[in-house]
Amino acid sequence: MTLSVALQHRFEGFELDARFEAPPGITVLFGRSGSGKTTIVNAVAGLLRPEAGRVASGDLVLMDSAQGLWLPPHRRRIGYVFQEGRLFPHLTVRQNLRYGQWFAPRGASPASFDGVVEMLGIGPLLSRRPGALSGGEKQRVAIGRALLSAPRMILADEPLASLDEARKSEILPYFERLRDAASVPILFVSHSAAEVARLATTVVALEKGRVTRQGPAAEVLGDPAVTPLGARAAGALLTAHVACHHEDGLTELRAGDTPLLIPRLGAAPGTRVRVRIAAHEVILSRQRPEGLSALNIVSGRVHEIRSGDGPGMMVSLDTGAGRILARITRRSAEALGLAPGVPCHAVMKSVAVAPEDIGGPARKRTPLS
Repeated sequence: MTLSVALQHRFEGFELDARFEAPPGITVLFGRSGSGKTTIVNAVAGLLRPEAGRVASGDLVLMDSAQGLWLPPHRRRIGYVFQEGRLFPHLTVRQNLRYGQWFAPRGASPASFDGVVEMLGIGPLLSRRPGALSGGEKQRVAIGRALLSAPRMILADEPLASLDEARKSEILPYFERLRDAASVPILFVSHSAAEVARLATTVVALEKGRVTRQGPAAEVLGDPAVTPLGARAAGALLTAHVACHHEDGLTELRAGDTPLLIPRLGAAPGTRVRVRIAAHEVILSRQRPEGLSALNIVSGRVHEIRSGDGPGMMVSLDTGAGRILARITRRSAEALGLAPGVPCHAVMKSVAVAPEDIGGPARKRTPLS
């Protein structure tokens, strides 16, 4: 089932004009605060009635201003996960989950209660009340409640924004499982490049109410022209597998035909992962450098160069590992004689890859039953 969105709406000082397609998996609405992400989610949910547009979930039209169609929020079958879990404090976890089941329409095929509990790892929490849960545990229960309502889609409005780094690391694997298990589109609002790289199946980049790029995560994040959070947050997404673990605490990955060394990863050899390489952590050299402490040196050719408003430039390289971005100064680019097609080497420190930059790629869906 695909979610089709086309919306136009004006607030004082802001105009939204966006259209995109969200297939099954996680479609991340990615951009700065004020770019229109939450406005889109609220319009899809029916919490905002836009001035014009059309929203359809598969064959079901949720709104169409041209035809005067408007489905009220309670009939849209949407599972909404907010920044805070918004659980009923007087009910146990089990009762909060059953409340989600109560909203599943007659004739629908909601996810299995036991399957959801197992996927989210909340079996030990069923008898607790929300006041006894951590922030990450509350969000996992909120996801479960949304799933058990047999939704046509799931909306997650910055669900990790209120969590500290430890709780984010705790819940990210569960969103990966949700991405791979849910058969419905998931709209996920974020302004974290690491979250996007780890979770997104599809990325919709937004700036000032407009869609600047949409498509598969690796393609969008590897485009030097797409920097919705600014050049500092730019980075490419590589798909790799764990080759082996070394005794000195490093894990060797293979991205295409290229070895990459990162801090030890708790995954068995053969495990597929995807890795975000921040553009500002990449150094470029025309010759293969020697005598450096950096362990990752990847050869390639310049694909594209994009100039910024200041002294910086974004350079994309085609390499055996995939598309890599490097943020360098204009002076450096001129000194190196960089241009499309020029051979070049990307140099990356192993320790520059943070744990939150590593996640699992989307897998074949295993429905919750």
